[in-house]
Amino acid sequence: MKVVIAGASGFIGRSLVIDLRGCGHQVTTLVRRSPVSESEAEWHPDRGELDPAALAGADAVISLSGAGIADKRWTPAYQQVLVESRLQPTSTIAGAVAGMSAELRPKSFLSSSAIGYYGERGDEPLTESAPPGTGFLADLVRRWEAATEPASQAGVRVVTLRTGLVLSAAGGLLKRMAPLFKMGAGGKLGSGRQYQSWITLADEIGAIRHLLATEEVDGPVNLVGPAPVTNAQFTAELARALHRPALLPAPPWGLRLALGGFAEEGVLASQRVLPEKLTSSGYRFEHADLPSALAWSLTH
Repeated sequence: MKVVIAGASGFIGRSLVIDLRGCGHQVTTLVRRSPVSESEAEWHPDRGELDPAALAGADAVISLSGAGIADKRWTPAYQQVLVESRLQPTSTIAGAVAGMSAELRPKSFLSSSAIGYYGERGDEPLTESAPPGTGFLADLVRRWEAATEPASQAGVRVVTLRTGLVLSAAGGLLKRMAPLFKMGAGGKLGSGRQYQSWITLADEIGAIRHLLATEEVDGPVNLVGPAPVTNAQFTAELARALHRPALLPAPPWGLRLALGGFAEEGVLASQRVLPEKLTSSGYRFEHADLPSALAWSLTH
């Protein structure tokens, strides 16, 4: 399979490129500089520039572009960065794909998305059919997914990857949390009653590979494990895995002060998301429960 990937230098992208190449697939990465090998192609999504030749003959294009949701405090300026870093790449790829001839355009477009689509939902089980929530993040994800529409209107299979909390020692929230817990300074966030929907990096990559090959699946797909837990359960299990106490909860006011709007919509929001389309399409999780997920993630 010939696959073109945008956002290949990110946390998920790096692992995906290694995995796909290890499986024998031909991978071209989109870069915002002069290419240094035949496996790279230059593009400039901030200017809407992507030579369709970079996509010609590809079986699929995958977009994982986007500034880190939790990388900085949500100031108005950083919120704009979050918007532009998602909408511009997605629109650029979708437009390029739509403008290609049917013989040359990719058959599939897998576009990164997020479970932030659902907003604050308490303990309501959320499948892909659930309506969108409210707030900055929910609105951003709705616009992000809508940016793929030119590709789907051109007849390309579009899958939007609504990803949850990705677990790995190599990046994401766990990379930040584990050192605190190892020092005995960890604890639940806020009340701890909010649901967290997680997936290991291994299953994130496995699910993307599965969706590349499963042509009957399209539209939004929840990339989360089958057993979401509350934050109190998550932090207790993490502390148990590290053989440390979890006695220092972070108060909501402190999280809001440090993180701005991300505290309310990303850390304290409750999202009990289920991978209905993923499991019904035949995907089998490598890590289906939190203890096994953390045991793997803390060493990978």
